[in-house]
Amino acid sequence: MSINDVRVLKNNLRSRYMGLRKKMSPHTKKIIDNDIFRRVISLRQYQTVKTLLTYVSKDIEVDTFALIGRAWKDGISVAVPKCIDGTREMEFYCIHSLDMLEKGTFGVLEPKTDICRKLEDFSKSMCVVPGMAFDVSGYRIGYGKGYYDRFLSKYEGTTVGICYADCVRWKGLPRNKYDKPVDLIVTENYIRRTDTQR
Repeated sequence: MSINDVRVLKNNLRSRYMGLRKKMSPHTKKIIDNDIFRRVISLRQYQTVKTLLTYVSKDIEVDTFALIGRAWKDGISVAVPKCIDGTREMEFYCIHSLDMLEKGTFGVLEPKTDICRKLEDFSKSMCVVPGMAFDVSGYRIGYGKGYYDRFLSKYEGTTVGICYADCVRWKGLPRNKYDKPVDLIVTENYIRRTDTQR
C-alpha cells in the first residue's frame, strides 16, 4: 500500500471516529472519562512513575485534567507538550499549575515556556498518548500532524494510549514504517497490554 493510500484511509477513519465522539453526550463522556481515569491511576506503571507526560485534553478527547490534578496530589511531576513552530517536533515542559498553560498550536493548551522548565530527564516517566482511534496492537490514528509519532520514535519509557472502547479496532489500522505502537491501551472497559509491552 502506498503512502498516499495510507493517508486516505487514515483520514477516512479519523473522520469516522471523530463523528462517534461528537455524538457522545456530555453526561456519558464524563462517566466514561472517569472510568478511564480510574484505570490509568490503577496501573502499576503509574504508581511507580516519577514524571507523567500527558497531553492537555480538548473537548473531543479523553479528559486529562483529572489525571493531571491527581498526579500532583500523588507527588508526581507533570510535563505537557509544546509544539515547536515551523517543525513537526514537540518538547515537554513541567507544569505545577493550570495557570502555566496558554492557548498554542491548533488552539491546544500548551505550557508557557517563559515560566516552565523544559524536561530533559525522561527516566522513570510514563507518556499518556492521545489518539482518535487505536487498534489492539497499539497502533493509533492521531490528528495527522505527526508530532507524537516523531516523539514516540525516540521515547523509551512506557506509553499508554487512552481511548474510548468504541474507538478501538480489533482489525489493524493502516500504518507506515514510522508508526510506533503504544505499550498499553486503556479504555473505560479494559486495560490491554500490547505485543510491545516491555
